Amino acid sequence: MLPSISLAQQIGLAFLLVAAIVWLTGLRRMREDSRFPHPGPAAEGLPMIPAQRGSTAHPMESVELTEAEKQAFAGLVRTISLT
Repeated sequence: MLPSISLAQQIGLAFLLVAAIVWLTGLRRMREDSRFPHPGPAAEGLPMIPAQRGSTAHPMESVELTEAEKQAFAGLVRTISLT
């Protein structure tokens, strides 16, 4: 086939070409398949994502910071906001 590349490279190139064709074919079939309807722009949201909780978090999801940790976090925020 190509005299400038080795047989192993030719096999790898052929494998990548076949893999790309299979991937594109699968992607096209998935887009055309009616089992995967695409929601319109007026979709209200995904039903599998739960609604957010109120402003108060669960006690297991919050941690009290020490004064040193609060100062370190404030310094980090200042550093990030300067960039």
